[in-house]
Amino acid sequence: MERKFCQSCGMPLGDPAFYGTNGDDSRNEDYCIYCYAGGEFTEEDMTMEQMIELCADMIEASGAAAGTSREESIAKMKEYFPKLKRWAAKSTAEE
Repeated sequence: MERKFCQSCGMPLGDPAFYGTNGDDSRNEDYCIYCYAGGEFTEEDMTMEQMIELCADMIEASGAAAGTSREESIAKMKEYFPKLKRWAAKSTAEE
């Protein structure tokens, strides 16, 4: 089975309770509940850089990246995030 990740923040999407919702309240298969609800991004004006900082804060607070510095986590996200659907679409539109 393919492992899914939020196409905005990179959070693993395993438990259906963590999937975002479309405008009709159906489950959105691309985004998590923290990034997407009711058919809209919860933080519409957020930039990819702001999302990376927010995720770095969350990772740091949770201790999820034990043994990895904040700078290393941010560097990894800067490589990964442009491949996510939300940010890939924006970088393509900017070209």
